[in-house]
Amino acid sequence: MFSSNIFQLGLKELRGLARDPMLVLLILYAFSLQIYTGSSALPETLNNAAIAIVDEDQSPLSGRISTAFTPPYFVPPKQIDISEMDRRMDAGLDTFALNIPPDFQRHVLANQHPAIQLNVDATRMSQAFSGSSYIQSIVTSEVNEFLERYRGQTNVPVDLTLRARFNPSLDKSWFGSINNIITSITMLSIVLTGAALIREREHGTVEHLLVMPVTPTEIMLSKIWSMGLVVLVAAGFALFGVVKGLLGVPIEGSPFIFLLGTALFLFATTSMGIFLATVAGSMPQFGLLLILVLLPLQVLSGAMTPRESMPDIIQHIMLLAPNTHFVILAQAVLFRGAGLDVVWPQLLALLVIAVILFTLALRRFRNFLR
Repeated sequence: MFSSNIFQLGLKELRGLARDPMLVLLILYAFSLQIYTGSSALPETLNNAAIAIVDEDQSPLSGRISTAFTPPYFVPPKQIDISEMDRRMDAGLDTFALNIPPDFQRHVLANQHPAIQLNVDATRMSQAFSGSSYIQSIVTSEVNEFLERYRGQTNVPVDLTLRARFNPSLDKSWFGSINNIITSITMLSIVLTGAALIREREHGTVEHLLVMPVTPTEIMLSKIWSMGLVVLVAAGFALFGVVKGLLGVPIEGSPFIFLLGTALFLFATTSMGIFLATVAGSMPQFGLLLILVLLPLQVLSGAMTPRESMPDIIQHIMLLAPNTHFVILAQAVLFRGAGLDVVWPQLLALLVIAVILFTLALRRFRNFLR
């Protein structure tokens, strides 16, 4: 009887979710287009930045500078007239506009230290900050090599041979795709369970459940398994269809271990979603609580920046959060091919945290039903 009630109530939750087109659309977007675009675009890096050059010198040196900007950092520079520079910047066609003045080469050879004007579209802040340094370095390098009449590498006393493990091509999309999956799993699991509970309260169906022969534990477990199953299936699709299929990111470890860790993680986050829904009085309040909880979990879990770069006290505190252990597990399994002998501490930690969150949420949920 206990398991039958949980199963039937879970089916009710799935039917309710199917009747909400906005949540269904959010699930489809979060585990497909959002992961693909977020991993391939990488707006935080300099990638195919648009640059235009006004070459008023038309000298061999200015030609060297113009041809030095190459993919993947910059698109091939567009040669424009000085009258077009401001108009193109205002229209957002160029992120950088480099103006090489007349007699630039002659002044360089005369050691007169001429200036080059660089206009930057600062509204594209991430590319503007790093791109300005790149352009300054490229121009300086080309001018120095022109003066020395020699292009070559600087001789150093020690030759450093770089061998990158787990990501030999240093492709940032590999790292970004896994982090985007973790973000989508965390967000959707909390949103779906919280929205399911708040939707029942707004529609008055909570009172119907109270007169039925079901317990608060059964109600909670039905929401957890149904919404967790939806996110688990969507995460599996994203891993194999988007990350491995479209993005071509190799999966080194066992997908079963990753999905097992995902299931334990979902047990914790769905319980967290129910707890937040009992605290919030409406969907807008639930959204505000979600922001306050989700941002620290994502930023401080090690998904965006290494935990080692954080203060020790933050590292210790975040061990209480399920995201920290799930990030460690996901990266170890999917990138480094770790097995159960390596990630069992994270699985155990996720199980303990999930049980604690479930107990707290159940206590809060019982008070909520009174």
